[in-house]
Formats: sequence, C-alpha cells, structure tokens
Amino acid sequence: MAISVRSGGSDDGPVVVLVHGLGATNRVWDGLVEALDPSWGWIAPDLPGHGGSGPLSGYTFGSLAAAVDAVLDPERPATILGHSLGGVVGLELASGEYGVAVTGMCGLGIKVRWTDDELAKAAELASRPSRVFDTRAEAVDRALKVAGLAGLVAPDSPAATSAVTESADGWRLALDPGGFAVGRPDMQALLAAAQAPVVLAAGEHDSMSPVEHLRDLVRDPVILPGLGHNAQVEGPSALVPILEHLRGDPLR
Repeated sequence: MAISVRSGGSDDGPVVVLVHGLGATNRVWDGLVEALDPSWGWIAPDLPGHGGSGPLSGYTFGSLAAAVDAVLDPERPATILGHSLGGVVGLELASGEYGVAVTGMCGLGIKVRWTDDELAKAAELASRPSRVFDTRAEAVDRALKVAGLAGLVAPDSPAATSAVTESADGWRLALDPGGFAVGRPDMQALLAAAQAPVVLAAGEHDSMSPVEHLRDLVRDPVILPGLGHNAQVEGPSALVPILEHLRGDPLR
C-alpha cells in the first residue's frame, strides 16, 4: 500500500510528525508548517484511505499507526501532533510498540466519548459505497463537510482539492468509506501505555472534544481560546507553543 507524504524543513535531528483527522489530508497542516521554525524537520502523511494514500482492507488504530510508522525514519526521534483520528493514531505510535522513537505527543481535538448510536452510524457510513458526484465542486462541498472544514478553507485550496478524486464515472471523495468503521478508542489504555509525555488539547469551542471530557482523562488539558475542532486550520500558530513544550521548552 502506497502512502502519500509531504515533508520539509531540516533533514537532521528530531522531526515533527503531523497526522490529520478523518476525511482530511495532510494539506490541513499547511498553515502550521509555515509557522514552524525553519530549523525543524516535519513530515505529514496522508492516512491510508485518505488523500493520495491507498486503502486498507480493514481499519484499526493499530493498522493506521503501522502505516504511518512505515514512512518514518526510526533513527529520528519524533514529536507527534495528531488531530482527531490522527491524535488516536499518534497515541498508538507513542506506545513504544512501533519503530519510531516518540519523544512527545499532542492529541488535538480527539473525540473521547462515543455513544452506541454514534458508533452504529459510523458503521453504517462505512458500509456505503463511495458516492459519485457529477462535478468536482459537488464532491469538494461534501468532502469539506465530512472533514469539518466547510467555511474554514476555500473550495479551491489544496486542503479541499486534495480530498477529492476523479474517476471514470465522476468525482468521489478521496476518503475510503471503510475508514468510518475504525471504532471507539480506549483512551485510558492508550494514555497508560504511552512511553512519552502526552498533551491533550482542544479548541475552546470544540464540541467534539469538550474540556470536561478531556479533564476526565488528564488533569490539565490545553484549551485553545477562540478556536474550534479544526484548530490547526483556524489558528495554527496556537499549536507552536505546545510543540515547543514537547520538544523541551516551557509552555508560554
């Protein structure tokens, strides 16, 4: 299975690994990449079944983490910043069960509570065939809604256009519907297994990851004022102090 990857910055020393959420692509990190110190190295993969990456036969947090691990250099210590689904994948990588040496991990906007109805709806979405649209504009509109990016990025932006693909019969989301069936993360087990410092963060207005849910798991989650679920798009510079902290600098 091919994994699409973007990377930049320094080729030496530690690397920041940026893992997007469900329905998005690595282009949601464009604003943050611009805000990083140029001396930092970074790598941003498309998760399997997203963007330019091939699908999996079945989706688990472990299989997604293994696919990301396969494109990382085991000789380069990694600070991981994962959004939503990508945050769970980052926690999985921080368990020490993979090749990458994780020195710090931030889970941004992770949905930590799931109802049975929500899980059933996700399973139902996973069972549907990929919908075909007559135009790219229609497919982009749907893709932005699925990723929670509607109104946050322009329809002709890389974050939008990379989330759709053209096929012989029309336009489709690049997202493999099977990815909806990844399931409920066992957050307590993932946090207990982490072999590196972990920060849980969310936007102040993130209804998918409210502060009271995070405080049931960690004492001091980082709450980003004025931001919502896609804080990495809405205010990417707000995440830089978290990365600096995980790399050894105090939080500002």
